[in-house]
Amino acid sequence: MATVAISRGDAAISAAPTADRALLRGFLERDRIYAAYAICDLDDREFSKTRWGAAWSGGSVIALVLEYSGASPQPLFAMGREDGIVAVLRHVIRPRLAFIASLPAAVPAINTVYRLDSGPQMVRMWVDRARFRPADDPVRLGVERLAPSDATELNRLYQLGFGAWLPPQAISDGVYYGLRVQGRLVAAAGTHVTSPAARLAVVGNVLTHGDYRGRGYATAVTGAVTAELLESCDHVVLNVRADNPPAISAYRHLGYAEHVRFEERLAHRLGSPWSELVQAFRRRLSLGKDLGKEPPPR
Repeated sequence: MATVAISRGDAAISAAPTADRALLRGFLERDRIYAAYAICDLDDREFSKTRWGAAWSGGSVIALVLEYSGASPQPLFAMGREDGIVAVLRHVIRPRLAFIASLPAAVPAINTVYRLDSGPQMVRMWVDRARFRPADDPVRLGVERLAPSDATELNRLYQLGFGAWLPPQAISDGVYYGLRVQGRLVAAAGTHVTSPAARLAVVGNVLTHGDYRGRGYATAVTGAVTAELLESCDHVVLNVRADNPPAISAYRHLGYAEHVRFEERLAHRLGSPWSELVQAFRRRLSLGKDLGKEPPPR
């Protein structure tokens, strides 16, 4: 795709695809904690799964948008000036449906291209070796490093929560710890993505079975994952929903600090056939509820 030039009053903005990893890294490192996922995606193992669009003004990059490949809706990450983000979304990165992550300030601009579903803000938290406080005696609790052979049991636990499915290779490539009670895996934590080159890692897939919550198990397994990652990483980050105070408190107990709050929303491209279909379906669903005289939600 060729570069697209857009006029914005006195400022000229151009938008185009790019695969220049040095350019991308230079821009993303301006806020490496917020951009942690994107920086990790620059590594060889992940880069082939990504598409990037950049916006320039006055010879300088002002915004980036990353699209990670996979089944729709694709994850999108936006960073930079709002007008630059919009230029990329209008002309370069154009999925019909996506999960868009952006800072709150960019939401009004993104709304000119996509309709965003509502949802709670996300909190990006981070820790380094100086801040990290290990969990209380994880060995006593029975925390153990998980292996690819534990994939079936791990996926069985995850199906109780966010419905994830991990192949054994993901456990081999990442760092996963679990905790068993009477031989049953009841808590686990792992990694979303890591970058040896950037010395950066993202913790995720943290879950405790509902029957065993409130016992510090999530803190213990997350602490074990974090401790191993900090042996080779300068920073470890994670995301948590802003409406989940117990989880935020557990991560603070390990030394994690809040860096920024951001939006992560399902986004429907305005004017696309898919967007029109979804809206029509929702109107019919709403009409059906009205006709059935269902009580309003409490």
